[in-house]
Amino acid sequence: MYALIATLIGIAGVWVLAYAGVSRTIWTAAITAYLLALFITGGLGALGLLIAAVLFIPAAVVLNVGKIRRQLIARPVFDLFRATLPALSATEQEALEAGDIWWEAELFRGQPNWSKLLGFQVTQFTPEEQAFLDHQVEMLCEMLDQDRIVRKDHDLPPQVWDYLKREGFFSLIIPKEYGGRAFSSLAQSTVVTKISTRSLDAAVTVMVPNSLGPGELLMKYGTQPQKDYWLPRLADGREIPCFALTGPDVGSDAGSMPDYGIVCKGERRGQEVLGIRLSFRKRYITLAPVATVLGLAFKLYDPQRLLGDEEQLGITCALIPANHPGVRIGRRHFPMGLAFMNGPIEGEDVFIPLDWIIGGQSMAGKGWRMLVECLAVGRAISLPALGAAASKLSYRMTGAYARIRQQFKLPIGEFEGVQEAMARIAGRTYLLEATRVLTASAGDLGVKPAVVSAIAKYHMTEHMRRSVNDAMDVHGGRTIIYGPRNYLGYVYQSIPVAITVEGANILTRSLIIFGQGAIRCHPYVLDEMAAVHDSDSQRGLERFDRLLSAHITYTSSRGVRAFTHALTRARLAAAPVVGPTARYYRELTRMSAALAFVADVTLGVLGGELKRKERLSARLGDVLSNLYLASAVLKYHADAGRPEQELASVQWALEFCLSAIYEAFDGFFDNFPAIGLGRVLRFVVFPLGRPYKAPSDRISARLARQMMEAGGVRDRITQHVYLGRSAADPVGRIEAAFNMLLRAERPYQRFIKALGKEAIKGYTFEEQLASCLEHGVLDREQAELVREYERLRWDVIQTDAFDPAELAPEEERKALSARREVAWARQAVE
Repeated sequence: MYALIATLIGIAGVWVLAYAGVSRTIWTAAITAYLLALFITGGLGALGLLIAAVLFIPAAVVLNVGKIRRQLIARPVFDLFRATLPALSATEQEALEAGDIWWEAELFRGQPNWSKLLGFQVTQFTPEEQAFLDHQVEMLCEMLDQDRIVRKDHDLPPQVWDYLKREGFFSLIIPKEYGGRAFSSLAQSTVVTKISTRSLDAAVTVMVPNSLGPGELLMKYGTQPQKDYWLPRLADGREIPCFALTGPDVGSDAGSMPDYGIVCKGERRGQEVLGIRLSFRKRYITLAPVATVLGLAFKLYDPQRLLGDEEQLGITCALIPANHPGVRIGRRHFPMGLAFMNGPIEGEDVFIPLDWIIGGQSMAGKGWRMLVECLAVGRAISLPALGAAASKLSYRMTGAYARIRQQFKLPIGEFEGVQEAMARIAGRTYLLEATRVLTASAGDLGVKPAVVSAIAKYHMTEHMRRSVNDAMDVHGGRTIIYGPRNYLGYVYQSIPVAITVEGANILTRSLIIFGQGAIRCHPYVLDEMAAVHDSDSQRGLERFDRLLSAHITYTSSRGVRAFTHALTRARLAAAPVVGPTARYYRELTRMSAALAFVADVTLGVLGGELKRKERLSARLGDVLSNLYLASAVLKYHADAGRPEQELASVQWALEFCLSAIYEAFDGFFDNFPAIGLGRVLRFVVFPLGRPYKAPSDRISARLARQMMEAGGVRDRITQHVYLGRSAADPVGRIEAAFNMLLRAERPYQRFIKALGKEAIKGYTFEEQLASCLEHGVLDREQAELVREYERLRWDVIQTDAFDPAELAPEEERKALSARREVAWARQAVE
């Protein structure tokens, strides 16, 4: 019995110490104390203690004496890494170091501090920001007609362009001292969100100057003269900016751009000056056809060594007037389903002075870091806003339509198959709005979260895609017909634009989220890489030794935590709240520990090979991403005071994320190159089998019903949807019918049910309504409500139909127009 108890105490001690992740010193002291305790209590004799000492003391000396440990343990690993680990290129180094790490690092490291997240204050709008949303943005939305913009005018109306400039829509990020509005990141996101629910063309037009573009680059890197000249002109709309990065051979791999500039001497205003001769060919440049100033990214070379000792200076960014000699600009692309200004920019032997480099000569060759840092801002604000807006609009319109539209004398929202699609829209919308608010608010702390911005860009546009698809399915033919009544068709067609821009989604998922996250968020990897490549080998070894020891402790701790949480169903994990959401905090902590352990083992086994295992990397990226999305949901719910009416939305979103995490891990373990190790990892993370399932039908049904109910969750998560001020507006039309339905639904249902009775006569609606009135099914007030609702309902379910001349081929339209003119002339003579 004594032996059993001693053994159990030993195992428990090792387990607790590993779980806590204690230092070598504490391990050594604890083992020493355990052996002495065994000796004192008689469990270990003198010979046994001697044998234990012979085995333990050398190991303790090796592990605790720095010089010995470095030579016997750290040195072989250090030399192996130094020989096999490729040095990071300057471009890769800058990309990795660009931006900041934030909450995602807590999630990656296996022990998230939930109090830190819940204590983070999301941004509150200033009175000026709120007024701008209530007035200028509302007025802008009222001026827009998306159908006319896309199908007829192929541009925003001139009065809209004037309004955008006059009211400072292009200056949301510019400081007040330069005439800008200096709005918070969340306010910028919300402005774009609301505009997007009315017109994606207008939203894109507004968001580009306020994200990746000359304004952002000038504020962060520009010289004072550059700021003083350009920022006021950008703020008041005298200048329309664009930024030219993408080219025919340059998509996600911006580092391979063939566009180049040669440092040379040239003539500027009658004088010889030092400058750059540029040749470039760019495409897909938003606002290019109307831009008056363009930011340009290119590779800079100095073959004559006019600036220093290096010939290849690297990617550089410059600001060039659009009318500068040699710049060819003005042609248009025609984006799918949209009509915003987008086109190519080209130039051959374009000479510019050196002081047109953003930041001046000292920033020559530093453009790549400038770009990747500013790109994180656009990914965190603009595209998540588009994703949330499309999902909000899908939620609001689908819920109303599903209650208005009837089949078999029932609202289609009562059918379970329809509810399944509706629930996906509802859950995703809650998820997207929570993520939008949290991610944009991070920017207001001065944080530029590179990994979080990639997560938000990829997952929010992908969830948008699925929400809109489900909304289209529920609406059926109602939203596949072009015309001014269609509030979803143009959104559906434009989805590939959001999926593609600012980093293609496929590469964002497979290369960036985990590839960058694993190095930036890990507490040791980036520093270990720096130590391995230290020019002073001895200094690098000493630093590497300290890091390696801490790294081993970290990995073992996360492995034990992951296994412990798996065996106990995360009951030992801490939750900052009590109630229905507490278990989700614990389960996310469990999956965080699992990610930390699996990621470490993977990095250790595959090393640099992981860079080429994109599908494995993508799956671990999915785990990290869904941890972040789920934590955003918990934060959003907590900030609202954890209202019970939102609980179904919270549960759906969290169970969806946890199920997605399981699926990602499952695919990862199945496809891990070392099959045996993959099975071991699966056992550590999921020893009791699959712990998470997709959201239940019960939760889905509740979400679908909430979509069809006024107020509550519906109003909160669709806040900032432009609802239209008239029933002629595509959204206003369905809102008016829905609001009337809330008043008329009971008498209307009595009317519908009465139609099956023999006593009710009539072929037309008016005849049937009169019969119901005559037989006492409805009184006069109720009949008038039914009549008014039927008028609105009938209007809502209609689709647009056009005169054949409007859709005829161009030549036929011209001939028809000529024939009409002749006919009109004859009528005038007669």
